[in-house]
Amino acid sequence: MGASERGSSIGTISLSLLITVAAAGVTLRGDDWPEWRGKGRLGVWNETGILENFPERGLTATWRTPVNAGYAGPAVAGGRVFVTDSRRVKANQAIERAMALDERTGQVLWTREWQTNYSGLQLVYAIGPRATPTVDGDRVYVLGAMGNLLALDVSTGRVLWQKDYVTDFNTSIPSWGITGAPLVDGDRLICLVGGEPDAKVMALDKRTGEEIWRALSSDTEPGYNQPIIFEVGGVRQLIIFHPAGFSSLDPSTGKVYWEIEHRSQMGIVVATPVRSGPYLFFTSQYGGARMLRLDAVKPAASLLWSGPGEQDRGMTRDTPNTLNSVISTPVISDGYVYGIDNDGQLRCLDAATGRLMWKTDALLKEHAMYGTAFFVRNGERFFINNDRGELVMATLSPKGFNEIGRTKLVEPTHPYVRRRQLPNVLWSHPAYANRHIVIRNDEEIARFSLAGGS
Repeated sequence: MGASERGSSIGTISLSLLITVAAAGVTLRGDDWPEWRGKGRLGVWNETGILENFPERGLTATWRTPVNAGYAGPAVAGGRVFVTDSRRVKANQAIERAMALDERTGQVLWTREWQTNYSGLQLVYAIGPRATPTVDGDRVYVLGAMGNLLALDVSTGRVLWQKDYVTDFNTSIPSWGITGAPLVDGDRLICLVGGEPDAKVMALDKRTGEEIWRALSSDTEPGYNQPIIFEVGGVRQLIIFHPAGFSSLDPSTGKVYWEIEHRSQMGIVVATPVRSGPYLFFTSQYGGARMLRLDAVKPAASLLWSGPGEQDRGMTRDTPNTLNSVISTPVISDGYVYGIDNDGQLRCLDAATGRLMWKTDALLKEHAMYGTAFFVRNGERFFINNDRGELVMATLSPKGFNEIGRTKLVEPTHPYVRRRQLPNVLWSHPAYANRHIVIRNDEEIARFSLAGGS
Protein backbone atom coordinates (compact mmCIF):
# COMPACT_ATOMS: atom_id res chain seq x y z
CA MET A 1 0.00 0.00 0.00
CA GLY A 2 1.44 3.41 -0.99
CA ALA A 3 1.70 6.44 1.26
CA SER A 4 -1.29 8.13 -0.33
CA GLU A 5 -3.36 4.97 0.03
CA ARG A 6 -2.41 4.68 3.70
CA GLY A 7 -3.35 8.30 4.28
CA SER A 8 -6.72 7.73 2.61
CA SER A 9 -7.36 4.62 4.70
CA ILE A 10 -6.47 6.38 7.96
CA GLY A 11 -8.63 9.36 7.02
CA THR A 12 -11.60 7.09 6.33
CA ILE A 13 -11.25 5.36 9.69
CA SER A 14 -10.95 8.69 11.51
CA LEU A 15 -14.00 10.11 9.70
CA SER A 16 -16.07 7.04 10.54
CA LEU A 17 -15.05 7.29 14.19
CA LEU A 18 -15.95 10.98 14.35
CA ILE A 19 -19.37 10.35 12.79
CA THR A 20 -20.05 7.53 15.27
CA VAL A 21 -18.96 9.62 18.22
CA ALA A 22 -20.96 12.65 17.08
CA ALA A 23 -24.07 10.51 16.72
CA ALA A 24 -23.59 9.26 20.26
CA GLY A 25 -23.32 12.82 21.55
CA VAL A 26 -19.81 12.27 22.95
CA THR A 27 -17.15 14.98 22.90
CA LEU A 28 -13.59 13.78 22.32
CA ARG A 29 -10.62 15.70 23.62
CA GLY A 30 -7.26 15.90 21.91
CA ASP A 31 -4.20 16.79 23.98
CA ASP A 32 -0.56 17.42 23.20
CA TRP A 33 2.35 16.16 25.30
CA PRO A 34 4.72 19.15 25.38
CA GLU A 35 7.21 18.09 28.04
CA TRP A 36 8.42 15.38 30.42
CA ARG A 37 5.41 13.34 31.68
CA GLY A 38 3.02 15.58 29.75
CA LYS A 39 1.53 18.97 30.61
CA GLY A 40 2.54 20.02 34.11
CA ARG A 41 4.82 16.95 34.40
CA LEU A 42 2.00 15.11 36.15
CA GLY A 43 1.85 11.85 34.19
CA VAL A 44 -1.85 12.36 33.49
CA TRP A 45 -3.45 11.82 30.08
CA ASN A 46 -6.92 13.36 29.96
CA GLU A 47 -8.10 12.37 26.50
CA THR A 48 -11.35 10.47 26.02
CA GLY A 49 -12.35 8.03 23.29
CA ILE A 50 -9.53 5.63 24.19
CA LEU A 51 -9.74 1.90 23.48
CA GLU A 52 -10.91 -0.39 26.28
CA ASN A 53 -8.45 -3.20 25.51
CA PHE A 54 -5.76 -4.06 23.00
CA PRO A 55 -6.66 -6.02 19.87
CA GLU A 56 -5.56 -9.66 19.89
CA ARG A 57 -3.21 -9.02 16.97
CA GLY A 58 -1.60 -6.13 18.86
CA LEU A 59 -1.35 -2.50 17.83
CA THR A 60 -0.23 -1.53 14.34
CA ALA A 61 2.17 1.38 13.95
CA THR A 62 0.84 4.26 11.90
CA TRP A 63 4.47 5.07 11.13
CA ARG A 64 8.02 4.18 12.09
CA THR A 65 10.99 6.49 11.53
CA PRO A 66 14.67 5.60 12.06
CA VAL A 67 16.53 7.41 14.86
CA ASN A 68 19.88 7.06 16.56
CA ALA A 69 20.55 6.19 20.19
CA GLY A 70 19.32 8.03 23.26
CA TYR A 71 17.17 7.86 26.38
CA ALA A 72 15.23 11.10 25.83
CA GLY A 73 11.53 10.50 25.38
CA PRO A 74 9.57 12.43 22.75
CA ALA A 75 7.44 15.54 23.14
CA VAL A 76 4.43 16.21 20.93
CA ALA A 77 2.97 19.66 20.24
CA GLY A 78 1.43 21.59 17.38
CA GLY A 79 1.40 18.66 14.98
CA ARG A 80 5.09 17.89 15.48
CA VAL A 81 7.04 15.23 17.36
CA PHE A 82 10.34 16.36 18.90
CA VAL A 83 13.08 13.96 19.97
CA THR A 84 16.84 13.96 20.48
CA ASP A 85 19.44 11.30 19.72
CA SER A 86 23.17 10.72 19.23
CA ARG A 87 25.67 8.84 17.08
CA ARG A 88 29.26 8.05 17.94
CA VAL A 89 31.89 9.47 15.59
CA LYS A 90 35.14 8.27 17.14
CA ALA A 91 35.90 6.95 20.64
CA ASN A 92 33.89 9.21 22.97
CA GLN A 93 33.23 11.88 20.37
CA ALA A 94 29.60 12.05 19.33
CA ILE A 95 27.14 14.15 17.41
CA GLU A 96 23.88 14.85 19.24
CA ARG A 97 20.82 15.81 17.26
CA ALA A 98 17.37 17.31 17.71
CA MET A 99 14.66 16.26 15.28
CA ALA A 100 11.16 17.42 14.43
CA LEU A 101 8.81 14.96 12.73
CA ASP A 102 5.37 15.38 11.27
CA GLU A 103 3.02 13.94 13.91
CA ARG A 104 0.68 12.38 11.35
CA THR A 105 3.22 10.86 8.93
CA GLY A 106 6.54 10.55 10.79
CA GLN A 107 8.32 12.49 8.06
CA VAL A 108 11.44 14.31 9.27
CA LEU A 109 10.79 18.05 9.03
CA TRP A 110 14.17 19.28 10.23
CA THR A 111 17.24 18.29 12.23
CA ARG A 112 19.78 20.26 14.25
CA GLU A 113 23.14 18.73 15.23
CA TRP A 114 25.95 19.65 17.62
CA GLN A 115 29.24 18.01 18.57
CA THR A 116 29.95 16.66 22.03
CA ASN A 117 32.26 14.33 23.91
CA TYR A 118 31.10 11.70 26.40
CA SER A 119 34.41 11.35 28.25
CA GLY A 120 33.81 11.16 31.99
CA LEU A 121 30.40 9.49 31.76
CA GLN A 122 29.61 5.91 32.73
CA LEU A 123 30.43 4.77 29.23
CA VAL A 124 28.09 1.79 28.97
CA TYR A 125 25.20 4.24 29.37
CA ALA A 126 26.79 7.07 27.34
CA ILE A 127 24.58 6.54 24.31
CA GLY A 128 22.79 9.87 23.94
CA PRO A 129 20.65 12.64 25.44
CA ARG A 130 18.48 11.96 28.48
CA ALA A 131 16.17 14.98 28.73
CA THR A 132 12.77 15.12 27.03
CA PRO A 133 12.43 18.23 24.82
CA THR A 134 10.29 21.04 26.27
CA VAL A 135 7.94 22.79 23.83
CA ASP A 136 6.66 26.29 24.50
CA GLY A 137 4.72 27.91 21.66
CA ASP A 138 7.11 28.64 18.80
CA ARG A 139 10.18 27.37 20.68
CA VAL A 140 11.47 23.96 21.68
CA TYR A 141 14.24 23.60 24.27
CA VAL A 142 16.56 20.60 23.92
CA LEU A 143 19.36 19.47 26.22
CA GLY A 144 22.28 17.17 25.50
CA ALA A 145 23.89 14.71 27.88
CA MET A 146 26.92 16.98 28.41
CA GLY A 147 24.95 20.16 29.10
CA ASN A 148 24.40 21.68 25.66
CA LEU A 149 21.13 23.65 25.91
CA LEU A 150 19.58 24.93 22.68
CA ALA A 151 16.46 27.03 22.10
CA LEU A 152 15.18 26.16 18.62
CA ASP A 153 12.45 27.47 16.36
CA VAL A 154 9.79 24.74 16.20
CA SER A 155 9.12 25.34 12.48
CA THR A 156 12.68 25.37 11.15
CA GLY A 157 15.07 24.16 13.85
CA ARG A 158 16.91 27.49 13.68
CA VAL A 159 19.01 28.17 16.79
CA LEU A 160 17.53 31.11 18.70
CA TRP A 161 20.11 30.92 21.47
CA GLN A 162 22.26 28.30 23.17
CA LYS A 163 24.22 27.70 26.34
CA ASP A 164 26.92 25.26 27.36
CA TYR A 165 26.54 24.39 31.06
CA VAL A 166 30.26 23.64 31.39
CA THR A 167 31.72 26.74 29.73
CA ASP A 168 28.96 29.19 30.62
CA PHE A 169 28.14 28.09 34.18
CA ASN A 170 31.18 26.07 35.33
CA THR A 171 29.19 22.84 35.66
CA SER A 172 30.87 19.55 36.54
CA ILE A 173 29.03 16.87 34.57
CA PRO A 174 27.84 14.03 36.84
CA SER A 175 28.59 10.39 36.05
CA TRP A 176 25.34 9.68 34.21
CA GLY A 177 25.13 12.99 32.38
CA ILE A 178 22.78 15.96 32.46
CA THR A 179 19.15 14.83 32.62
CA GLY A 180 16.90 17.62 33.94
CA ALA A 181 14.55 18.76 31.17
CA PRO A 182 14.15 22.57 31.24
CA LEU A 183 10.89 23.81 32.75
CA VAL A 184 9.05 26.80 31.28
CA ASP A 185 7.45 29.10 33.88
CA GLY A 186 6.16 32.35 32.45
CA ASP A 187 9.12 34.15 30.88
CA ARG A 188 11.57 31.91 32.72
CA LEU A 189 13.29 28.69 31.69
CA ILE A 190 14.17 26.84 34.88
CA CYS A 191 17.13 24.48 34.53
CA LEU A 192 18.93 21.98 36.77
CA VAL A 193 22.47 23.13 35.95
CA GLY A 194 24.83 22.24 38.79
CA GLY A 195 26.86 25.40 38.10
CA GLU A 196 29.28 27.35 40.28
CA PRO A 197 28.96 29.35 42.37
CA ASP A 198 25.57 28.53 43.89
CA ALA A 199 23.88 27.63 40.61
CA LYS A 200 22.52 24.14 41.13
CA VAL A 201 19.26 25.58 39.78
CA MET A 202 19.03 28.53 37.41
CA ALA A 203 16.30 30.53 35.74
CA LEU A 204 17.11 31.91 32.30
CA ASP A 205 15.12 34.29 30.16
CA LYS A 206 13.35 31.86 27.85
CA ARG A 207 13.65 34.28 24.89
CA THR A 208 17.31 35.25 25.23
CA GLY A 209 19.01 32.75 27.54
CA GLU A 210 20.16 35.53 29.89
CA GLU A 211 20.40 34.64 33.56
CA ILE A 212 17.52 35.77 35.81
CA TRP A 213 18.43 34.02 39.06
CA ARG A 214 20.51 31.20 40.49
CA ALA A 215 19.98 29.17 43.65
CA LEU A 216 21.36 26.35 45.82
CA SER A 217 24.94 25.37 46.41
CA SER A 218 26.65 22.94 44.08
CA ASP A 219 28.74 21.44 46.88
CA THR A 220 26.98 18.22 45.86
CA GLU A 221 26.30 17.22 42.27
CA PRO A 222 22.98 18.24 40.70
CA GLY A 223 21.59 14.72 40.48
CA TYR A 224 19.28 13.48 37.75
CA ASN A 225 15.86 14.84 38.58
CA GLN A 226 13.23 17.00 36.89
CA PRO A 227 12.18 20.41 38.27
CA ILE A 228 8.44 20.59 38.94
CA ILE A 229 6.07 23.28 40.25
CA PHE A 230 3.12 22.73 42.58
CA GLU A 231 0.72 25.36 43.89
CA VAL A 232 0.25 24.71 47.60
CA GLY A 233 0.50 26.63 50.87
CA GLY A 234 -0.80 29.77 49.17
CA VAL A 235 2.14 29.99 46.74
CA ARG A 236 3.65 28.30 43.71
CA GLN A 237 6.54 26.11 44.84
CA LEU A 238 9.38 24.91 42.65
CA ILE A 239 10.39 21.50 44.03
CA ILE A 240 13.96 20.32 43.52
CA PHE A 241 14.98 16.78 44.50
CA HIS A 242 18.77 16.66 44.65
CA PRO A 243 21.39 14.40 46.30
CA ALA A 244 21.48 16.52 49.48
CA GLY A 245 17.72 16.63 50.01
CA PHE A 246 14.51 18.39 49.07
CA SER A 247 14.25 22.12 48.34
CA SER A 248 11.24 24.34 47.72
CA LEU A 249 11.91 27.61 45.90
CA ASP A 250 9.96 30.59 44.71
CA PRO A 251 10.05 30.07 40.91
CA SER A 252 9.97 33.83 40.33
CA THR A 253 13.05 34.68 42.40
CA GLY A 254 14.84 31.48 43.42
CA LYS A 255 14.26 32.31 47.09
CA VAL A 256 14.24 29.21 49.29
CA TYR A 257 10.92 28.54 51.03
CA TRP A 258 11.99 25.40 52.89
CA GLU A 259 14.51 22.57 52.76
CA ILE A 260 14.75 19.09 54.29
CA GLU A 261 18.09 17.33 54.34
CA HIS A 262 18.12 13.82 52.88
CA ARG A 263 21.39 12.59 51.42
CA SER A 264 21.40 9.90 48.74
CA GLN A 265 24.53 7.97 47.85
CA MET A 266 26.07 8.30 44.38
CA GLY A 267 23.75 11.19 43.59
CA ILE A 268 21.15 8.80 42.15
CA VAL A 269 17.89 10.71 42.54
CA VAL A 270 15.90 10.10 39.38
CA ALA A 271 12.19 9.60 40.12
CA THR A 272 10.20 12.83 39.82
CA PRO A 273 8.51 14.03 43.06
CA VAL A 274 4.76 13.34 43.04
CA ARG A 275 2.05 15.15 44.95
CA SER A 276 -1.53 14.41 45.95
CA GLY A 277 -3.29 16.86 48.26
CA PRO A 278 -1.06 17.33 51.33
CA TYR A 279 1.26 14.48 50.34
CA LEU A 280 4.60 15.02 48.56
CA PHE A 281 6.50 11.81 47.86
CA PHE A 282 10.16 11.21 47.04
CA THR A 283 11.89 7.91 46.29
CA SER A 284 15.38 6.81 45.28
CA GLN A 285 17.42 3.62 45.12
CA TYR A 286 19.80 4.42 47.95
CA GLY A 287 17.76 6.96 49.91
CA GLY A 288 14.54 4.96 50.02
CA ALA A 289 11.12 6.56 50.50
CA ARG A 290 10.19 9.87 52.12
CA MET A 291 6.63 11.15 52.43
CA LEU A 292 6.26 14.81 53.37
CA ARG A 293 3.15 16.59 54.56
CA LEU A 294 2.73 20.01 52.97
CA ASP A 295 1.34 22.89 55.01
CA ALA A 296 -1.96 24.06 53.51
CA VAL A 297 -1.59 27.68 54.64
CA LYS A 298 2.07 28.60 54.18
CA PRO A 299 5.03 27.20 52.21
CA ALA A 300 6.33 24.60 54.66
CA ALA A 301 6.68 20.82 54.92
CA SER A 302 7.35 18.16 57.51
CA LEU A 303 8.36 14.51 57.36
CA LEU A 304 5.34 12.22 57.66
CA TRP A 305 7.06 8.85 57.32
CA SER A 306 10.18 7.27 55.84
CA GLY A 307 11.20 3.92 54.40
CA PRO A 308 14.76 2.58 54.07
CA GLY A 309 16.86 2.48 50.92
CA GLU A 310 19.95 0.53 49.94
CA GLN A 311 22.24 2.84 51.90
CA ASP A 312 20.42 1.76 55.08
CA ARG A 313 21.66 -1.27 56.99
CA GLY A 314 19.64 -4.45 56.55
CA MET A 315 17.65 -3.28 53.53
CA THR A 316 16.58 -6.18 51.27
CA ARG A 317 14.04 -6.69 48.50
CA ASP A 318 11.71 -8.13 51.14
CA THR A 319 11.89 -5.12 53.45
CA PRO A 320 8.28 -3.93 53.85
CA ASN A 321 6.94 -0.40 54.13
CA THR A 322 9.24 1.24 51.60
CA LEU A 323 9.71 1.92 47.92
CA ASN A 324 13.17 2.54 46.49
CA SER A 325 12.69 3.33 42.83
CA VAL A 326 15.75 3.83 40.66
CA ILE A 327 14.31 5.39 37.50
CA SER A 328 10.55 4.88 37.65
CA THR A 329 8.36 7.74 38.91
CA PRO A 330 5.56 6.39 41.14
CA VAL A 331 1.96 7.61 41.30
CA ILE A 332 -0.38 8.51 44.16
CA SER A 333 -3.99 7.55 43.60
CA ASP A 334 -6.90 7.66 46.07
CA GLY A 335 -4.63 7.66 49.10
CA TYR A 336 -2.16 4.98 47.94
CA VAL A 337 1.31 5.05 46.40
CA TYR A 338 2.09 2.68 43.51
CA GLY A 339 5.56 2.23 42.08
CA ILE A 340 8.39 -0.05 40.99
CA ASP A 341 11.17 -0.67 43.48
CA ASN A 342 14.81 -1.39 42.66
CA ASP A 343 14.18 -5.12 42.13
CA GLY A 344 11.30 -4.68 39.72
CA GLN A 345 8.49 -5.32 42.20
CA LEU A 346 5.33 -3.31 41.78
CA ARG A 347 4.40 -2.14 45.27
CA CYS A 348 1.41 -0.45 46.89
CA LEU A 349 1.89 1.62 50.05
CA ASP A 350 -0.63 3.46 52.20
CA ALA A 351 0.17 7.13 51.53
CA ALA A 352 -0.68 8.17 55.09
CA THR A 353 1.45 5.58 56.90
CA GLY A 354 3.82 3.95 54.41
CA ARG A 355 2.41 0.52 55.25
CA LEU A 356 2.94 -2.05 52.51
CA MET A 357 -0.40 -3.22 51.12
CA TRP A 358 0.92 -5.64 48.49
CA LYS A 359 3.78 -6.38 46.12
CA THR A 360 3.93 -8.32 42.85
CA ASP A 361 6.27 -9.25 40.02
CA ALA A 362 3.37 -9.37 37.56
CA LEU A 363 4.23 -6.14 35.75
CA LEU A 364 7.80 -7.05 34.73
CA LYS A 365 7.35 -10.80 35.20
CA GLU A 366 10.84 -11.16 36.69
CA HIS A 367 13.03 -10.10 39.61
CA ALA A 368 14.99 -7.38 37.87
CA MET A 369 17.50 -4.97 39.38
CA TYR A 370 16.86 -1.45 38.10
CA GLY A 371 13.42 -2.63 36.96
CA THR A 372 11.59 0.28 35.38
CA ALA A 373 8.09 1.23 34.30
CA PHE A 374 6.47 4.54 33.35
CA PHE A 375 2.96 5.15 34.71
CA VAL A 376 0.42 7.41 32.98
CA ARG A 377 -3.12 7.78 34.29
CA ASN A 378 -6.10 7.96 31.94
CA GLY A 379 -9.38 8.12 33.83
CA GLU A 380 -9.56 5.12 36.14
CA ARG A 381 -6.94 3.17 34.20
CA PHE A 382 -3.18 3.31 34.01
CA PHE A 383 -1.17 2.90 30.83
CA ILE A 384 2.18 1.51 31.91
CA ASN A 385 5.24 1.17 29.68
CA ASN A 386 7.62 -1.38 31.14
CA ASP A 387 11.29 -1.75 30.29
CA ARG A 388 10.60 -4.78 28.09
CA GLY A 389 9.03 -2.60 25.39
CA GLU A 390 5.49 -3.57 26.42
CA LEU A 391 2.47 -1.36 27.01
CA VAL A 392 0.33 -2.64 29.87
CA MET A 393 -3.20 -1.43 30.60
CA ALA A 394 -4.25 -1.94 34.23
CA THR A 395 -6.17 -0.70 37.22
CA LEU A 396 -4.42 -0.22 40.55
CA SER A 397 -6.09 -0.41 43.94
CA PRO A 398 -5.16 -1.36 47.51
CA LYS A 399 -6.60 -4.80 46.67
CA GLY A 400 -4.05 -5.45 43.95
CA PHE A 401 -2.77 -5.07 40.39
CA ASN A 402 -5.45 -5.86 37.81
CA GLU A 403 -4.01 -6.28 34.33
CA ILE A 404 -6.49 -5.54 31.54
CA GLY A 405 -4.11 -6.27 28.69
CA ARG A 406 -0.59 -5.90 27.35
CA THR A 407 1.01 -5.58 23.96
CA LYS A 408 4.55 -5.29 22.59
CA LEU A 409 5.38 -1.98 20.91
CA VAL A 410 9.14 -1.80 20.28
CA GLU A 411 12.23 -3.81 21.06
CA PRO A 412 14.24 -2.90 24.18
CA THR A 413 17.66 -1.75 22.94
CA HIS A 414 19.23 0.24 25.77
CA PRO A 415 22.40 -1.34 27.20
CA TYR A 416 22.20 -3.08 30.55
CA VAL A 417 24.95 -4.72 32.59
CA ARG A 418 22.93 -6.98 34.91
CA ARG A 419 21.59 -10.46 34.18
CA ARG A 420 17.98 -10.37 32.97
CA GLN A 421 15.62 -12.46 30.88
CA LEU A 422 16.22 -10.00 28.03
CA PRO A 423 19.70 -8.63 27.25
CA ASN A 424 18.55 -5.00 26.89
CA VAL A 425 16.01 -2.61 28.43
CA LEU A 426 13.88 0.34 27.38
CA TRP A 427 14.30 3.42 29.56
CA SER A 428 12.60 6.11 27.47
CA HIS A 429 9.31 7.66 28.59
CA PRO A 430 6.75 7.70 25.74
CA ALA A 431 4.37 10.52 24.81
CA TYR A 432 0.58 10.20 24.81
CA ALA A 433 -1.00 12.71 22.47
CA ASN A 434 -4.06 12.94 20.23
CA ARG A 435 -5.18 9.39 21.08
CA HIS A 436 -1.82 7.94 20.10
CA ILE A 437 1.32 6.80 21.86
CA VAL A 438 4.71 7.83 20.48
CA ILE A 439 7.62 5.71 21.70
CA ARG A 440 11.31 5.36 20.79
CA ASN A 441 14.27 3.08 21.25
CA ASP A 442 17.82 3.34 19.87
CA GLU A 443 16.77 2.44 16.35
CA GLU A 444 13.33 3.90 15.66
CA ILE A 445 10.54 6.11 16.87
CA ALA A 446 7.00 4.87 16.25
CA ARG A 447 3.40 6.03 16.65
CA PHE A 448 0.45 3.76 17.51
CA SER A 449 -3.23 4.66 17.68
CA LEU A 450 -4.99 4.15 21.00
CA ALA A 451 -8.32 5.50 19.77
CA GLY A 452 -11.40 3.47 20.52
CA GLY A 453 -12.66 1.77 17.36
CA SER A 454 -9.28 2.04 15.61
